[in-house]
Amino acid sequence: MVTLDSYLDDLLAHGRAYFSRDEALAAFGLKSPALAAAITRSIKKRRLANPRHGFFLILRPEDRIAGAPDPVKWIDPLMKHQGIDYRISLLRAAAFHGSSHQAAMVFQIVVPRQLRNFDLGRHRLQFLYQAAESFAQVNTPNLVSKIKSDAGFANVAGIELTLLDCVRYFHKAAGINGVAQIAKDIGAKANPRTLAKAAAAYENSAVRRLGYLLDRVGHGRQARALEPFVKQAKTMLPLDPAVKSLVKALARVDERSSKWRLIINEVVEIAE
Repeated sequence: MVTLDSYLDDLLAHGRAYFSRDEALAAFGLKSPALAAAITRSIKKRRLANPRHGFFLILRPEDRIAGAPDPVKWIDPLMKHQGIDYRISLLRAAAFHGSSHQAAMVFQIVVPRQLRNFDLGRHRLQFLYQAAESFAQVNTPNLVSKIKSDAGFANVAGIELTLLDCVRYFHKAAGINGVAQIAKDIGAKANPRTLAKAAAAYENSAVRRLGYLLDRVGHGRQARALEPFVKQAKTMLPLDPAVKSLVKALARVDERSSKWRLIINEVVEIAE
């Protein structure tokens, strides 16, 4: 009779470190309660981890200290198990494209559905919602790259989407200064025409902020590609909406960028 341990060993021998509850039930021919009990014992022994209901990771000895492998190794099969398209983005994507200044303490994924964040061992997965229509417009092969992983390949935002995602969710990407650093590090690699096309799926305010930051860090070609979006702007907006003036009267002295129709209420600091 096939045991859970032998089943896990066989999967690992074939280069696979994950399985679903339904796959295990089919392999064992056991009833669900017996399989559930065996899986619970293996989780307690730290041989398995359970990131989502019905989906399990097989932990190799080197994974047990962190409680799970790097999420890039299993995010693709997990999202396929849930039937949800996705892309790795923000800080992890920026690092993938060459921005080494920002430490990615959290593994961030953009999805077209509201999903709960969760921790698995030392890893924290954060899901960022993008409206399904906008997500479908940009989560396409010409804008999404691939990272090689143990499970095959994982979807990662291309340079243009990484920049746009970082500025849209800037409070999750180390703030405006963090996004400015990312723009400096990888902005020159963005294709201006591709950037402008992808920007059409994002809020005008986010596009203008990115344009200003690209301008600020000297990537003129990429910034100019976003200038047409300024014509659609109806009002001046703050560069950083999270910054509030402590004294109301001081709000009037903030620098203004008529080019990008932004109130520059935050000093942008960038490492060399």
